[in-house]
Amino acid sequence: MAVVSTRSRRTGRAVVATFAVVAALALSGCAGQKVAGKPRALGAIDPGTVAGLPVTDGPSGPKRGVADSTLPVENADGGEMDKVAVNAVSDVQEYWKERFRSDFRTEFKPISRLLSYDSNGRGVQICRSSTEGQVNAFYCPLDDAVAWDRGELLPMLNKRFGPMAVVTVLAHEVGHAVQSRLATAGAAAGIPDDAKITASTPTIVAEQQADCYAGAFFRHVAEGKSKHFEISTGKGLNQILASLFFIRDQVGSSFAKQGAHGSAFDRITGFQYGFAEGPTRCSRIGVKEIENRITELPFIKQDDQKTGGNIEINDKNLEAIKKSLGDAFKDTGAAAPTFRDASGSCSDAKPTKPAGYCPSSNTVSLDMAELARIGTPPKKGDRQSTGIGDFAAYGEVASRYVLSVQKAVGSELKGDVAGLRTACLVGSWAGQLLEHPVNKRNPLPGAKISPGDLDEAVAELLSERSLIAADVDGRSVPSGFARVEALRVGFMDGVSPCTEKFN
Repeated sequence: MAVVSTRSRRTGRAVVATFAVVAALALSGCAGQKVAGKPRALGAIDPGTVAGLPVTDGPSGPKRGVADSTLPVENADGGEMDKVAVNAVSDVQEYWKERFRSDFRTEFKPISRLLSYDSNGRGVQICRSSTEGQVNAFYCPLDDAVAWDRGELLPMLNKRFGPMAVVTVLAHEVGHAVQSRLATAGAAAGIPDDAKITASTPTIVAEQQADCYAGAFFRHVAEGKSKHFEISTGKGLNQILASLFFIRDQVGSSFAKQGAHGSAFDRITGFQYGFAEGPTRCSRIGVKEIENRITELPFIKQDDQKTGGNIEINDKNLEAIKKSLGDAFKDTGAAAPTFRDASGSCSDAKPTKPAGYCPSSNTVSLDMAELARIGTPPKKGDRQSTGIGDFAAYGEVASRYVLSVQKAVGSELKGDVAGLRTACLVGSWAGQLLEHPVNKRNPLPGAKISPGDLDEAVAELLSERSLIAADVDGRSVPSGFARVEALRVGFMDGVSPCTEKFN
């Protein structure tokens, strides 16, 4: 985050003033009926499901007792990584054979060439270049080929996130092959002009589509329809989202640059669109959409680049955050809570750390030392640190602050719905702090979102005990998928949907 003194107009989005009215109306309504297993638009979130599928914590990974695929692979060594990779490509292609017919009214042509290589070994020629030293997995349209590094990349992903991270990467690369085929399918496929992938299409459009196509395939896996793989919609899917965080672009990169893949927030957005809404949603991701919603932005100031966009967790900066929160929710009429050190008891809520909210006294309690730990990002190569970054820490402060707003309008503060509403309101606050070069938001004065802040929010939301998506007693929403969705709803659409969708 950044704290600036430059004066600025209030946000141009009309999202704040209607909160109290919408909340009051929502309280008199009935909760929507759950339809387990039915895809729905991103943002129609049920805390008991993941995009319409029940939240489960069963096995995730290769299915036992299933024969490996016999697809021909050049230069394969027959090892574990090659088995996972070829089984992944086989299942993904089977999925696309079905969906091309049903969704795009055309036939899916199998990929012409599959190549395995060791980036530390002798190079193999593909796409008019050598694989030597290429720690990568990629699709080459010139050869209509998918290639993967079995020597370093796939083992690294497997060790850190499990075999389904390998499947994610291969599903993404096959997604590029899908783009290539849809580009030549003609008008019958129904692809909008600004979503067709050509030589002049910005890289970020192609990469967001490919992440989305990977998400669509993972819905197929979660529904139990994949031959070789299975995944739980709880911890299993959380691991997939965490792997997308790992392979995000470097903080401070620009989405406009050639080769851009997106921030973690952006990549997870693409994946979730596919998982929730299916392949046709992916095929509609075009230039205009990307320019208006993408969050991968460069640092504006050199000092921010040096600090990674992080500010210290201290009393001075906390005052700026408190003022920012007060400005963001001023029009709701809610009385700002009193802040105190993390001490004392509360008659109507359990204590939570490093930040807590007591409804009866309308107070927020803080453990500044613990917040400082969370807010200090790990240094490069430091795997011992458990810190995340400044927005993770201040986001937890904001999560307790917005409980006071919910209390003021009579919303229930306990339960999963309250946790999702809390994440949504934190997202709405973050959305009012963003200076975007394309959609021309007019952010609140004072604190500002820095590149990487939303990725820090994602990391906190995917942690085992996320406070940003927790109710007043600190109970986190079980699904990390739903937590991230809820934050995004508030970030993109403002305050009103937080009560319309979570009541």
